[in-house]
Amino acid sequence: MTAMKNLLTNKNSRTNFITYAIVILAFLAMQVMSSAGMLGSSIKGFLIPICVYISLAVSLNLLVGVCGELSLGHAGFMGLGAFSGIVIAALLKDVVASDMIRLACAMLGGGVVAGIASVIIGIPVLRLRGDYLAIVTLAFGEILKNLIGNLYIGKDVKGVHYAFNSADLILGEGGKKILSGPMGATGVQKIASFPMGFVLVLITLFVVLNLIDSKEGRAIKAVRGNRIAAESVGINVTSFRLKAFVVSAFLAGMAGALYGLNYSSLTASKFNFNTSINILVFVVLGGMGNILGSVISAAILYVLPEALRSLQDYRMILYAIVLIVVMLCTWSPKVKDKIAVVSAKLTALIKKKEVGSNE
Repeated sequence: MTAMKNLLTNKNSRTNFITYAIVILAFLAMQVMSSAGMLGSSIKGFLIPICVYISLAVSLNLLVGVCGELSLGHAGFMGLGAFSGIVIAALLKDVVASDMIRLACAMLGGGVVAGIASVIIGIPVLRLRGDYLAIVTLAFGEILKNLIGNLYIGKDVKGVHYAFNSADLILGEGGKKILSGPMGATGVQKIASFPMGFVLVLITLFVVLNLIDSKEGRAIKAVRGNRIAAESVGINVTSFRLKAFVVSAFLAGMAGALYGLNYSSLTASKFNFNTSINILVFVVLGGMGNILGSVISAAILYVLPEALRSLQDYRMILYAIVLIVVMLCTWSPKVKDKIAVVSAKLTALIKKKEVGSNE
């Protein structure tokens, strides 16, 4: 009873509960509809990418919306996680029989590799702020993309071999290329699944929401609100910014691994500047620091261009118009005031019912 009362009266707890509830109900609805044969193959093909982009949007919102640091290199960590996951899954193919376990290992490995890369990048980069940070993270994202695009990896009976030139990758008898430079990964076994995508979203929400509500999360918000004041009370600004950066990159790496193992072939060119901008658009339209908003905007805005595909040349124009309208409505003071009034009325109604039930 006390837990329910806290849920109803605490705004953060109520919002978190609604976020989890929406994700769980959406997953159950998709599972039921899929079992009943109500989903077409095209819609089924959207489910895993939607989970991936929800995770990417929520993880980037931690860095951009909560921490207040503009990063344009999120696609680089996604790509690093994707190709790391593909390599790990290929290496485990003859060792682990279960596709689910291999997928879990690949996602965890992709997250760890992206996390390590974020530490290496973040230590020098996070001394910058604002536009300078955005430009440098964009540059590092492009560097990661080009490094992956020139990497050759293969395995044979002697082990794993890598090179940055096709001629230098010499494989023995029974050897097989896993990554082929600009051609990327081909012949990938598609082991990604919608249930694992659902688990990824839950993990991302759990990590981000709990971090936001923790002592570290309050310190991160303090850094965003007033850096000088945060430093004056003894908060290690660089340390907390790095923590948010690493957590965000780790989750992006896990999402990238799931994404990579959803396709039979993948090239590094997919993880370019445009992908980072798309993820940032999901965050901005959903609301900076609004995790539920990121979940909803990522799901809707990923599906929208595909839903408009029948309009051919006009679909991207309509997509752009929708983005503009949503942006204007989201950031309009009048719309915000109306939402606040409705929220206040609902809160008052809930409290009134609670008082009535206690009497």
